Amino acid sequence: MLNESDLISIRREFHQIPELALHEFETHRLLEKKIKKMPQQFLTIREIGELPTALLVKIGGSHPKRNIGYRADIDALPVSEQTDTDFRSKHEGVMHACGHDLHMTVALGLLDYFANHQPIDNLIFFFQPAEESDNGGKFAYELGIFNGEWNVDEFYGLHDNPDLPSGAIGCRNGTLFAGTTEVNITLTGKSGHAAYPQNSNDMVVAAAYLITQLQTIVSRNVDPIEGGVLTLGKITAGTIRNVIAGTARIEGTIRGLTQKMILHIQKRVREVCIGISLSFDCDVNVELNQGGYLPVENDPTLTTNFISYMQNANNVQFIKTEPAMTGEDFGYLLSKIPGTMFWLGVDSLAPLHSDLFDPNESAIWTGIQAITGFLNERMTQNV
Repeated sequence: MLNESDLISIRREFHQIPELALHEFETHRLLEKKIKKMPQQFLTIREIGELPTALLVKIGGSHPKRNIGYRADIDALPVSEQTDTDFRSKHEGVMHACGHDLHMTVALGLLDYFANHQPIDNLIFFFQPAEESDNGGKFAYELGIFNGEWNVDEFYGLHDNPDLPSGAIGCRNGTLFAGTTEVNITLTGKSGHAAYPQNSNDMVVAAAYLITQLQTIVSRNVDPIEGGVLTLGKITAGTIRNVIAGTARIEGTIRGLTQKMILHIQKRVREVCIGISLSFDCDVNVELNQGGYLPVENDPTLTTNFISYMQNANNVQFIKTEPAMTGEDFGYLLSKIPGTMFWLGVDSLAPLHSDLFDPNESAIWTGIQAITGFLNERMTQNV
């Protein structure tokens, strides 16, 4: 069986080979290599032809009442690592800055335990590509990979949290992560000479008015008790100081803790853009792309059960957490299959997505012990 030292070494192997969404081929090979070293008596490994970097592993239970799913995301971010560790990324400009290397390692630790100790229920491990972009969870579900004997009755998954103590488990009922929507707006008018504005249709001015009006959506159309976010992070327009810009592009993001709120903000964005189009006699094209990044809404029954176990387990530090405005495509899977997402504390000084993100590796073993205990307890329950 894998021990704590083995698992830390495995995490460092993954950390050195980060890969972007849908290109996790080296990661896939390493995962498969590690899994094939485990006892194979109860294991079935499944490749997905249409999603070649994904991997499914089923552990057959001794007296299965249900199929319990566990998901671990495997992709990395386009971030140039600035840590000084001797196992830093070998792939220039790519880094496991969100801790998916640790997510995979915890999943392998769980898989190894149950490969050596046959579970009561069937366990299905889903090593998922493309969480950071390209909607890997949604893509997988729509391919039908969880149908038939690979059906998942309930799904669990974690995300590391740099703000919690190493090894602590954090969770809450309701929404854990916000849903997100990409906002892309293109304004088209007419370019011209700066000295003759009457002959042009200035999209810098139109974009400025649009940005100002969009910023009133959250402050004046959203219940402050519920909350929401509309951030416009990028604007491009113009080529030179003495030419009136005929086009402008604005890019941003919507965040909301419920799908209802996200749809409300989306609706207001479209309405405001229609108003600007009329006011400035220009074309305003709005693209709102949510894909699989729905709010991560934990199932109330399963999550109450999960929290109850973690609160009462002797070896677990449980912390009730508040919702986060970060996004996670596990929300799509939880919209189709009941389940629970939770935090694993990793006590890092640098935040998620930082080029200095450096999780405390002691969280790996502690997290595996807590999750193993929960899964064993869950499998003794009849409902």
